[in-house]
Amino acid sequence: MEDQKKVQALQNLTVLDLTRVVAGPYAGSILGDLGAKVIKIEMPGNGDDARGYGPYENGESMYFANLNRNKKGMSLNLKAQEGKDIFLSLVKEADILLENYRPGVMDKLGLGYETLKEINPRLIYGALSGFGSYGPYAQRPGYDIISQGMGGLMSVTGAKGGEPTRSGNAMGDILGGMNLVIGVLAAVNARNITGAGQRVDISLVDSVVASLENAYIRYFKSGEIPERSGNAYASIAPYDTYRAKDGLVIIACGNQKLYEKFCTEVVDMPWMITDERFLDVPLRVKNNELQKKYIEEWTTQRSVNEVVELVLSKGIPAGPLYNVKQITEDEHIAGAREMFIEIEHPVIGKMKVNGNPVKLMDMMPRINCPAPTLGQHNMEILSDMGYTEKEIAGLREAHVI
Repeated sequence: MEDQKKVQALQNLTVLDLTRVVAGPYAGSILGDLGAKVIKIEMPGNGDDARGYGPYENGESMYFANLNRNKKGMSLNLKAQEGKDIFLSLVKEADILLENYRPGVMDKLGLGYETLKEINPRLIYGALSGFGSYGPYAQRPGYDIISQGMGGLMSVTGAKGGEPTRSGNAMGDILGGMNLVIGVLAAVNARNITGAGQRVDISLVDSVVASLENAYIRYFKSGEIPERSGNAYASIAPYDTYRAKDGLVIIACGNQKLYEKFCTEVVDMPWMITDERFLDVPLRVKNNELQKKYIEEWTTQRSVNEVVELVLSKGIPAGPLYNVKQITEDEHIAGAREMFIEIEHPVIGKMKVNGNPVKLMDMMPRINCPAPTLGQHNMEILSDMGYTEKEIAGLREAHVI
């Protein structure tokens, strides 16, 4: 039996990654972290748009390097017939294909799913786009900010009374990438049942809509459009950020028992339990701003660490509001959970990339290789396919690779 520590969960899968920028490459990197053989296919010349995004080190994009680790790099002109022939040969042996072109682009190239499944009926074709492959908006271009705006995330994000606000990261892209991974892995299992591959269709907007969970339930129940409420939660209180001496602290009383314990054993305000304005969760949500003032009379007399330690000591959820620097120095997140991994890139040199949040305890994700330079593995991949050095040189001269 093979040593389990050497085995990775997806090592038997080959992935062709045609995706660009964030959402698709993020999905490909997760599959690669879990052991899949991922071949990143880019157009010769400029490659993935993300190669043009900073920050840079030694002229190489660290942005791209973070999202494309654990991939072999191949440049391939899919508009040239020789490029298509090479691609179709790769498809014959692939398990999964990822692409995030606008719906119909691959069909125009003669490389759409209906064509590819004739070559490889077991192929799982994962397509990610702004609005999905069907519906009135299918042909609209889509970027992260569009998905956050049309999916509702911006409408519920921001200060109370303030303007709708984009999430501070590309949340629509990340959610879309995660759903693409879920979709193609579900299709892998379905293939184990049926023997056939299938097309997986993921929309950035759908992904954001699904993430808003209770916002829609509240609207369906009341008919009222949810408003922005800053860091407060529309369904629970106290569940917010509070000012301390040296920053903001988070306190989350998720049920009545925790709330009563907080009032009596932490802030020493037992009267808040029986006060008619704070009797139950709906009333506390309604009067959150007023109650927040009382709580901050206590928190502002203490440091963030003092508040966190006192609240946690009573079994009530609490935590500091970290900035990026603090996260990268945290003993749990950056240390024990390994959410930042140092790698050696062939051009950039030593750099840190984001760790993988999926921890398979017997087959931990790992970074086996850094992101490729453009076309870095052309010779290796084509040689494995039977091309000679002379033939590969000819392909390069013809701008096929």
